[in-house]
Amino acid sequence: MESKELALEIAKFLDSKKATDLEVIQIGELTTIGDYFVIATASNTVMVKALCDDLDEYLGKTRGISPKRIEGRSTGQWILLDYRDVIVHIFYTDTRDYYGIDRVWADAPRLDLTDILMPG
Repeated sequence: MESKELALEIAKFLDSKKATDLEVIQIGELTTIGDYFVIATASNTVMVKALCDDLDEYLGKTRGISPKRIEGRSTGQWILLDYRDVIVHIFYTDTRDYYGIDRVWADAPRLDLTDILMPG
């Protein structure tokens, strides 16, 4: 599976689980750490952890892939799942605002998610 397909599938899955403010950022031309960031927000830390666990289980069952590592699971403020070329960031709302990851990667192109995300 190509990293772009995986990033879009992850965004679609997180959207189906009620994550908000989803973005897929193409970082491959700007850094060597990966090809894409998938960034999502949850309204509370319980939901942040649930999104992480659900995504981990979903990709394990449907794609047979596991993250290279997961960081931040204990606090639920900001969880990072490293799928090598696709790095997933799941934020608690206030934490995303505080760290401003969107501003840090402002020069990176965003993928259009219009056809992937559910309306509303």
